[in-house]
Amino acid sequence: MKIVSFLRSILTSAFINLSNKRIIILVGCLLFILFQSFVSITSNMAETQKYTVVHKTANFEIRHYPAAILATYYSNAKTYKELANPGFRKIASYIFGSNEGNKKIAMTTPVHMDMNSSKSSMSFVMPSKYDLDKLPKPLNSELEIHEVQSEFVAVITFSGYANDESIQKKSTELSTYLTDAKIKTMGPYRYLGYNAPYQFIGRKNEIIVKVEWNL
Repeated sequence: MKIVSFLRSILTSAFINLSNKRIIILVGCLLFILFQSFVSITSNMAETQKYTVVHKTANFEIRHYPAAILATYYSNAKTYKELANPGFRKIASYIFGSNEGNKKIAMTTPVHMDMNSSKSSMSFVMPSKYDLDKLPKPLNSELEIHEVQSEFVAVITFSGYANDESIQKKSTELSTYLTDAKIKTMGPYRYLGYNAPYQFIGRKNEIIVKVEWNL
């Protein structure tokens, strides 16, 4: 009987420990889901750069982007991996108050990135309520506040985390679609990112390139 009682106590203890582990895992999963939901909602609340879709196919679309004001960081980086983290930190520092007047500026989407062999750049689009003369000057001389003209661009969208391989793959895909459609491109293929690094669910990425387009 002592042996039976001993075995019973061991099994009971093991069951309690297993139950506790299951509870911890369940609570962890719920917290993760709640956090990701909060991140997704916050991301959706951010102002998105305005555009108009003027042509759409099964594989890509043509958009018209009106003129916009950008805060841009220029770099000698040649890849997404080299540009992403330092670029984001430097421009985020500007909108969080590292500027003349310590003024905070709302985050918008998407983040623009142009990686090439000569000079790469990352840009944040400034909220539409600002004019050039209303934006504070950055304290970091590596940043430039400037206006870009309106343009027509071709766009392809993909999900998940972006990297140099996926950006190159999607750029090649878009190039093929545009060649087949006899649409002339102008300038480099660029990357647009819409999500914070810690958002794991519902990620959105785009490749764009300027095109000749007549309405």
